[in-house]
Amino acid sequence: MTDDDLLRYSRHLLLDDIGIEGQQRLLDAKALVIGAGGLGSPVALYLASAGVGRITLVDHDTVSLTNLQRQIAHDMSSLDQPKVDSAAARMAALNPGVQVRALAEKADAALLDAEVPRVDVVIDCTDNFATRHLVNAACVRHAKPLVSGAAAGFDGQISVYDSRSRELPCYACLFPPESGFEDVACSTMGVFAPLVGIIGSMQAAEALKLLAGVGEPLAGRLLMLDGRRMQWSEIAMQRDLECSVCSGG
Repeated sequence: MTDDDLLRYSRHLLLDDIGIEGQQRLLDAKALVIGAGGLGSPVALYLASAGVGRITLVDHDTVSLTNLQRQIAHDMSSLDQPKVDSAAARMAALNPGVQVRALAEKADAALLDAEVPRVDVVIDCTDNFATRHLVNAACVRHAKPLVSGAAAGFDGQISVYDSRSRELPCYACLFPPESGFEDVACSTMGVFAPLVGIIGSMQAAEALKLLAGVGEPLAGRLLMLDGRRMQWSEIAMQRDLECSVCSGG
């Protein structure tokens, strides 16, 4: 760690739970962020500001004017650019010491099987069940912890699915792919702008905790936010022994 690093990350170093060893773990860590929109914006910026050494961003979309109400990694100069390029530029401006790979590609099974094994944590910031299930399945196959968040309207949720433990549930245990859950698109339902910031910031916090080895991860618990009342609720999640993804059921 350089003298500049000691200064840049001094507020982390003052935390007994992190300190120099925890910060070094962050500097050595590799993260995969799927989605560079509303949730992915605060995730990408906080991982970069905290010094996660290598971050891969995946998103096939480009920046549009409707994104700027909530997707804080982008601005007017980013319009029509790939979201991953726009976000990577903001991350580099914030912390040039972080290595960012920007993949303007769709997160399909082939890409995930290539990228997931290379990282220490995966953060799902997508907005549809099909991609979430692909990401979850890849994390189960390669035994990588997954931080998953979702936000629509005034409602958000977040959890950690850590398939390194056979005792913990995966995303499909709670949302079975065969159940036919319907996507709720922001383009039709809308989304309260700060909601994605709240959930995305919490996703970044959970990812940083996992990487630094501090605190207790949000595994086996689903947090849900009612943004109208600003009220949190929590449910305990159990592993489905007949899950088609993590149990081979």
